[in-house]
Amino acid sequence: MTLDRFYPIFDGPDWLERMLPLGVKLVQLRIKDMAEPDLRAALARSQAMCQAHGAVMVINDHWRLAIDEGCDWVHLGQEDLDIADLPAIRRAGLKLGISTHDHAELDRALSLEPDYVALGPVYPTILKKMKWERQGLDRVTEWKRRIGDLPLVAIGGMSVERAAGAYQAGADIVSAVTDITLNKDPERRLSEWIEATR
Repeated sequence: MTLDRFYPIFDGPDWLERMLPLGVKLVQLRIKDMAEPDLRAALARSQAMCQAHGAVMVINDHWRLAIDEGCDWVHLGQEDLDIADLPAIRRAGLKLGISTHDHAELDRALSLEPDYVALGPVYPTILKKMKWERQGLDRVTEWKRRIGDLPLVAIGGMSVERAAGAYQAGADIVSAVTDITLNKDPERRLSEWIEATR
């Protein structure tokens, strides 16, 4: 299955309700700090909407719930890998995306045979405090050389204007969060992303 080249990340089903009708075909649901019953409900609602719109939904972190709810994809950061039951994830048939920030993390990720690798932050990001400085486009090119045919996701400080450079550097997929969610007109911005990446 070929993943879409544009990969927005949202923190709840209300965003999906607004954005899926505009043509999003690959989306990550990244929900932090929510009680499990509410989280389960949000996940089920999001899953139903994505199925209705023919979109691939990736669940960030919550691999147990992803298994319970019959999801197709899970995304894990390096800390999550320390505690995740990877054999259980594979037995459930979940596809796996993994975040990487340095060579050791990439080596670890590749040893786990992921279905995509994410590299970030490519540019400075306001989303979360990170110990890594911007990776830059040269690192994107290096990562792509290392991982070959595996899809490479560029994330961190990405904008519509920066997307072309990330693709040229070797990214297969570009991911955005605040460029959409903090925009004064998120729907228009998302439409610009789709136009620029398809």
